[in-house]
Amino acid sequence: MPLSLVIAPQWIGDAVMTEPLLRRLAARGETLTVGALPWVAPVYRAMPQVASVIELPFAHGGLQWRARRQLSRQLRDQFDLAYVCPNSLKSALLPWWAAIPRRVGYHGEGRWGLLTQRLPNPQSGQRPPMVVFYSALSGEPDLGDDRPQLTLEQPTRDDALAALQLQPQGYYVFAPGAEFGPAKRWPATHFAVLAEQLNLPVVLLGSAKEDALCAEITARVDAVKPGHCQNWAGRTSLDQAIAVIACARSMVSNDSGLMHVAAALDVPQVAVFGSSSPRHTPPLNPLARIIWLKEEPAYQPALDCAPCYERKCPLGHTRCLVDIQPADVLDLMTHLPGSRH
Repeated sequence: MPLSLVIAPQWIGDAVMTEPLLRRLAARGETLTVGALPWVAPVYRAMPQVASVIELPFAHGGLQWRARRQLSRQLRDQFDLAYVCPNSLKSALLPWWAAIPRRVGYHGEGRWGLLTQRLPNPQSGQRPPMVVFYSALSGEPDLGDDRPQLTLEQPTRDDALAALQLQPQGYYVFAPGAEFGPAKRWPATHFAVLAEQLNLPVVLLGSAKEDALCAEITARVDAVKPGHCQNWAGRTSLDQAIAVIACARSMVSNDSGLMHVAAALDVPQVAVFGSSSPRHTPPLNPLARIIWLKEEPAYQPALDCAPCYERKCPLGHTRCLVDIQPADVLDLMTHLPGSRH
């Protein structure tokens, strides 16, 4: 039985979208260890096909040669294969230094010699869905039916909800942030107006960087419905956040990592898209509904600028998000399949 090391992406959403790849590898008999940065490691602990997770002691950015060399020495002679999900040079160094015989990844950043099998990078303007991009590392054809799936044990859910004093199905979750930048964020004022119209409390989730954004939404809602919003941005572990999402009535988010978590947990959800495309990173969930003005024929003038994939709107108006009204999202929430409103 081959022993395989998977070098995980650094973003939560991308980590979720590698699950079909790992499922394929496990199904053909590979025993999987995932090397992941600490903030994405909980995603892999929610994948039953992963035998173990190594939390990589690396900071965001920088090569950190010494730390990578030290860890590679510990991993020598332990693995038969390595799958390198990110495209960066540094992500391929660990398997190379660990002398893993077979090392698979995309061409990426000048990785000749570091990988033994290199897949061609997708051409610019022809980006496949990210699930397909990662699954291709298995060497198997795309079957078109893979979607990420996460599994949480009941004690994990119970402990998280007890700690936050929440009842299953007794609240909605909003994830108003997007790590990539403001061109992916629906306005805070819109989130606040939507929250005011819901009959159950709203829990706001995100990283510590999104605390100010969530605090703004909470303050606006408190002025109308005191105590209706709970701001947990930066106050939960990712394990807790995953459990809170799993037990929510439904969820509203931007195109973000937590959007993909909800999709992989089969949570009814509305996903708001602006500068990015649901053709590239959709929530692969039959209970999901997507709103993207680019594909609304009645919306004028047409959004010829979308998707731009920019962090900030190059035109300065972010019309692709500002013009999505809270009433439009509320209507989608009201008619979500599998959700009791």
